[in-house]
Amino acid sequence: MIKDLLMGRYLPGNSMLHRSDPRTKILLTTVFMVLVFLAEGYLSFLLLLSFVLIISSRVGKPLKHALRGVKPILFIALFMIVVNTIAVKGTPLLDYGIFRHLSREGVTLSVLMVLRLFLLLTGASLLTSTTTPISLTDGLEALLKPLKSFKIPVHEAAMMMSIALRFIPVLLDEAERIFKSQASRCADFAFGNPLQRARNYLSVLVPLFVGAFRRADELATAMEARCYRGNAGRTRMKRLELSCADFTCTAVMLVFSSALICIEYVRS
Repeated sequence: MIKDLLMGRYLPGNSMLHRSDPRTKILLTTVFMVLVFLAEGYLSFLLLLSFVLIISSRVGKPLKHALRGVKPILFIALFMIVVNTIAVKGTPLLDYGIFRHLSREGVTLSVLMVLRLFLLLTGASLLTSTTTPISLTDGLEALLKPLKSFKIPVHEAAMMMSIALRFIPVLLDEAERIFKSQASRCADFAFGNPLQRARNYLSVLVPLFVGAFRRADELATAMEARCYRGNAGRTRMKRLELSCADFTCTAVMLVFSSALICIEYVRS
C-alpha cells in the first residue's frame, strides 16, 4: 500500500502537460484546488472527476494508475465517513435499527469530503508527476520572486519545498523495504492490542528516521561539494518561457472553470 502513493513521483512523458511551463502548471493546479473547495453539488463533482480522469489519461496515467493513489488514504476516508455520518444530525438514513442514528446529510457530507480529498491528492500528484524537481523549484522561485522585496529567501524556500516533495517517494520506498525486511523476520504488525502494534511499528520508524537523517546528510554533503551557496551567483541552464502548450492548458482550464462556476450558480 505504501508504494501506491504517487505524490512526489515524476513520470517521464511528452504530453502537453509535461511540456508546459512549471509556473503555468503551479498556477493552474492552485486554481483547480480552489474549484474543488467551491464545488458543492454532485454535478460539479462529477465534472471535476471527469476532468481529472481525462487529464490523467492524457499524461500517461490511466484510470487504474490514478486509483492506485487512493489506497493509502482509504483509512482516512473511512474515518471521515464514520465520524460525519454519526456526528451530523438530520433526516434518518433508514427507519430501522441503527440506521435511525445515521443521517442522510451526514452521508452526503462524508461522500463530498472524500471526493474532495481524492481530487486534491490527484491534482497535486498530476503536478509532481509531470514536473521535474528542478523545474518545480524554478517555477516556485519565479512565482514567489516579488517576496524578495521583503527580504524573504525565496530561492531557499522553493528549494526546501522541492526537496520535501522529492523525499516523499524516497521515504515511502524506504518504509516499504523496511516493512518487508521486518516481515521476513516474522514481525506481525496486525497482532495484539493497539499498544502492542504501536511498539511493533517502532522497528520500522526507528530505522526509517535514521535513514532519513542519513540521506539528508548525504544530500547536504553533495550540495556543499558542488559549491552550493543558495541563490548567490546561481545561473540557469534553461530559462523559463511560455509556449503554445501553456496557452492551450490555460484555455482549457478557463473553459472548465467557467462551466463549473455556471453549474454552481444555477444550483444555488
